[in-house]
Amino acid sequence: MKEKPLTPANPIVMTIAGSDSGGGAGIAADLKTFAALGVHGTCAITSVTAQNTTGVIDTFDLPPEAVASQIDAICADMDVKWAKTGMLASSAIIREVAKEIRKYGLFLVVDPVMAAEAGGDLLKKEALSVLIEELLPVCKVATPNASEAEALSGVPVKNHEEAKIAARIIADLGATVVIITGGHIDATDLLYEADSDTFIRIPGTFVKGGTHGSGCTYSAALTAFLACGKSLEIAAVESKKFVVQAILKSRPAGRGVNPVNPLGTTLEEKERYLVLRNLKEAVLTLEKSPDFSKLIPEVGSNIGMAIPGANSLKDVGAVEGRIVKYRQRALPVGCVGFGKGRHVGSAILSATCHDPEMRAAIFLKYSERNLSLCREAGLSISYFDRTGEPENISTVDWGIAEAIKKYGGVPRVIYDKGSSGKEPMIRLLGANAIEVAQIAVELAEKLQ
Repeated sequence: MKEKPLTPANPIVMTIAGSDSGGGAGIAADLKTFAALGVHGTCAITSVTAQNTTGVIDTFDLPPEAVASQIDAICADMDVKWAKTGMLASSAIIREVAKEIRKYGLFLVVDPVMAAEAGGDLLKKEALSVLIEELLPVCKVATPNASEAEALSGVPVKNHEEAKIAARIIADLGATVVIITGGHIDATDLLYEADSDTFIRIPGTFVKGGTHGSGCTYSAALTAFLACGKSLEIAAVESKKFVVQAILKSRPAGRGVNPVNPLGTTLEEKERYLVLRNLKEAVLTLEKSPDFSKLIPEVGSNIGMAIPGANSLKDVGAVEGRIVKYRQRALPVGCVGFGKGRHVGSAILSATCHDPEMRAAIFLKYSERNLSLCREAGLSISYFDRTGEPENISTVDWGIAEAIKKYGGVPRVIYDKGSSGKEPMIRLLGANAIEVAQIAVELAEKLQ
């Protein structure tokens, strides 16, 4: 049976740009961004760069006819409406791309790439005038940063008043819309619509993380949102948010400027889903057990699990209102969710600081018999003494750190014997919630 064509809900977009052998910018960043935003990405490679996080080492431009052939192949078969350009190194490539854009009537976003974030020229100086004369007149949106806007307009761009002047000049050169991205000014983007002669400021703040490929990612996101039917202003706002998250989710990849991570948020959402699914199954295991209620402390139990790389309670899932004993069975009071269960969440975060694989914990009732069962099961054990607790510090954070220090690593069991107004507690740690729930049930079954 013939496959159904892709619907407008899943538009096809194209990037016409150079490759980055380091995987951080260019075609690599564009296609990852398209995938993260749910559009089908196609590409026409203009240049092959020998590049890493420290800079561009060498570039190899493709023949203009090779670039045109790629665009022809895509447009002859697929319903492409929106495209974006990135690295167009030579005058000949720019002329060929402009001809193809006119040929197929594509809506174009121009990212006037001139240099790599990590260093290295990506646009020949003699090609700048051709980009202005040939490409700007056929583009819907131009997305220069401050230095690129300065090169295109011929006026300095050090603040937003100068950015306004530059935006109008670039629009006069042909671009319908100009967005001067603010990464080189104060993180505020300036959007200019020539038809209405209006400016819109899109505020932002600088965040820590890798920025290699941020410009490519922004223009690719903008292309994807516009292809999905978003208004210009909403597309610009959402693209900025997307880039911020890509920077925040960046990971070390080399010795230079780390690349953005366009798929970071998508992968984190996947991990959150997996944690919640794991927790729900773990809680069900506890509910079904006829014996687990014997291990529930007077203040109630809780079970939690963190996503990989968790750094706050928002990254740890737990039962919202703890697990209590009801008619000799375990009863969760509330649903599982993130940012719940402060005590179990703090214990998990403290443990993952020392061993990232220890991402789950459950709180159990303390007794010498229960502790003996942990020993008999071969579980490594450490403890802390609440009487030595410093003032104005979290008991859980301090106690877990003390127990880990005594043991020389993260044990499977950390207990304390309580203090005035504080119930003694056993904390069972593990790789995931299902694992610690199963161990807890096995321990409970041995209690007579």
